[in-house]
Amino acid sequence: MRGRLRLFAVVGLIATSIDVGLLLLLSSSQSLLLADGVALALAAMASYLLNRLLTFRGQANARWVRSPAIFGALAVVAGLVDLAILLLLHALGLRLVVAKGLAVAGAAAVRWIGYRWVLFNTVRREMAERQPRSSRRTLRLSVVIPAYNEERSIGRTIDAIAQHVERVVPPADYEIIVVDDGSSDRTADVARSAGATVVQQRTNRGKGSAVRTGFIEAGGRSVIFTDADLAYPPQTILDVLAALEDGWDFVAGSRRHEETTTLVRARRVRELGGRVVNWLTHLVLLGHFRDTQCGIKGFQGDLGRVVFERTVIDGFSFDVELFLIAEQDQLSMQEIPVTVENRDGSSVRVLWDTAQLLKDLVRIRRRAGAGGYRPTHHQELVLSGLTTDGLTTDGLTTDGLTTDGGEGASITKAPMRGDVTREQD
Repeated sequence: MRGRLRLFAVVGLIATSIDVGLLLLLSSSQSLLLADGVALALAAMASYLLNRLLTFRGQANARWVRSPAIFGALAVVAGLVDLAILLLLHALGLRLVVAKGLAVAGAAAVRWIGYRWVLFNTVRREMAERQPRSSRRTLRLSVVIPAYNEERSIGRTIDAIAQHVERVVPPADYEIIVVDDGSSDRTADVARSAGATVVQQRTNRGKGSAVRTGFIEAGGRSVIFTDADLAYPPQTILDVLAALEDGWDFVAGSRRHEETTTLVRARRVRELGGRVVNWLTHLVLLGHFRDTQCGIKGFQGDLGRVVFERTVIDGFSFDVELFLIAEQDQLSMQEIPVTVENRDGSSVRVLWDTAQLLKDLVRIRRRAGAGGYRPTHHQELVLSGLTTDGLTTDGLTTDGLTTDGGEGASITKAPMRGDVTREQD
């Protein structure tokens, strides 16, 4: 990816040199309008051909390679902007080179905005195309709840979720997995008593790490995570389940959805912080997602596992990785409305978490640029549907947590509603 970006920059420099050089050459014998028009046309042709032959060589699915009409349309719009700026500034008395430099900058801004707008719409259109999936998983549903010092509320949360889920799913056909993220209280004991499968991380590592652990442990054909404080009513889990079973690979709750209901509004500073966070994610993501940080999301089980196997962010910014990988893997996605009841006890610290998000976005962008989110061969087989077990061939190891119960976590399995438990270490 880094090599491709370097090639893209080199091609851009070559195209700009052709544009400026031809303008200076032709302007002495032709009208400024004709000279700039010819220079722009030849520079655009060179840019497209060089990117096709060099930057995206061998990548038939590259969007600009297979969409020359879109590339041409944006080149025409940017060219008209370039012409307008050049003619205006030259008429005002600026030197030709200075006027052309400002025109090139204006046209570049138009191209960037245009490319992003087209990509937003292209990515969203691609992610709206469902394809049939199959799975050999026996459980219908897994609900993952990351928890840190939730002794007072986790039992009520598990009971409320169980009561709602059992309206649709028999007790033997689902599981609730509570990932105790290094709590210092009795969160794990209370969750176990309430009938959940408990996975204990020995140290507090963050929500991203806890959800990742839960998804890797989960055995459901649909896997959904939600917050321990029930900021989203248990009914939302059934809404996500219905969408997953309707064929969507990835379902995300959205507080910005036009049908979302807010029962208790967040403080103004939190609302503003949430909007800033959502805007910042556009620096990394192609799709115009309205709410990346909503606390309830679900995946088809096999797909969720191969997505989370590639995440590395342990904090709350891990949601951005989910969208990025879903874009990259061309998973189908649906955003659904939620009912939100903001809690006073939320652990989100707006200024600190926004700063942490910026740091994580840089890390995510660098990792994506280095190809760190590309699937392994086995993951590609799962994504393509050639295998449905959702398991790696050699076992996943992620920062001390292994899927065979090794260092970093202990697991207590409990069939729902408090039957006999067994321990794994």
